[in-house]
Amino acid sequence: MPQSSRPVPGNPSRTPLPLLTGLLLAVATGLVIPLQGRINGALGATLDDGIAAAVVSFTTGLVLIAAIGLALPKGRAALRRIVPALKERSFPRFYVLAGGIGALFVFAQSFTVGLLGVALFTVAAVTGQTLSGLLVDRLGIGPGGKRSITGLRILGSVLTIAAVVWAVSPRLGAAADVGSLLLPILLPVVAGCLMSFQQAMNGTATVHYGSPIAATLVNFVAGTVILWIAWLIKLLLAGPGHGLPSEWWYSLGGPMGCVFIGLAALLVRSLGVLVTGLGMIAGQLLGSLALDLVLPGPGTVIAVPTVLGTLLTLSAIIVATLPWPKGALASRRSQGKQGSTGGRTVKGR
Repeated sequence: MPQSSRPVPGNPSRTPLPLLTGLLLAVATGLVIPLQGRINGALGATLDDGIAAAVVSFTTGLVLIAAIGLALPKGRAALRRIVPALKERSFPRFYVLAGGIGALFVFAQSFTVGLLGVALFTVAAVTGQTLSGLLVDRLGIGPGGKRSITGLRILGSVLTIAAVVWAVSPRLGAAADVGSLLLPILLPVVAGCLMSFQQAMNGTATVHYGSPIAATLVNFVAGTVILWIAWLIKLLLAGPGHGLPSEWWYSLGGPMGCVFIGLAALLVRSLGVLVTGLGMIAGQLLGSLALDLVLPGPGTVIAVPTVLGTLLTLSAIIVATLPWPKGALASRRSQGKQGSTGGRTVKGR
């Protein structure tokens, strides 16, 4: 029996989501990322401290997911399975540190969005996430097992990167010299690259915990601890930034992270890491377009390439999720050989 369909404690009969349902959920999840980025970036600028902004985001998210986990019976049952799963080594123990990747991504948002702009940050993060999604699926790190690197999946990945560059190109023209921003650009590239690994690790943990609530809580615990340590070190070396703003909406970045991490952990089992990431990228572009229309920020540009690039991203998802005839053909050939040689010895020439 394949590993992805093997019964596990607390989750004996969960069936994968239908492809269309999973894709729609992935796109919907991606919609919150631009708003989270806008909030975390604004908070980092207001505090004059990107690490402090990430601390606020993760701490509020931790409080929320802990309250949800303790309030729901299924959440409490999943939380009780965390320690036994780790003791039994149901999955590599370092998976509990996946929250550190989320902390790096939120820090990258808070620290570089104000420096690079949303356009460059998006291109850098999407490029890293898309390329690493192919690798993670090939290695079989996620709960869905290994997924071959086919021509269609590569084409879908290339189209996605091209579509994102096209969609944000009106803003790239107004950006600062890209060469001088090379080092800051590497931070979102690395953060995006690691996001695929985080989703795979969380998806595997979710299968054994029986609920994405537990995996999300473990993520926020790890990320919060890492960020508090980093902020305390920064406090000793450079002193505090500005005080916390009074506006309530600055605290919404953490709850949005709960939605993103929890649903991503749930979806990778059915869709795989690459397709989950592509769906979220499509949602991210759609959300960015809607956000620029409803709440335009400084330097907002909505042009034809923005709309067409977003549509091309949706097309890239369709390409990446088409049936893989190469695998089906290999399966038919294998079956044909078995049928033609059954019961006989085939002599070589």
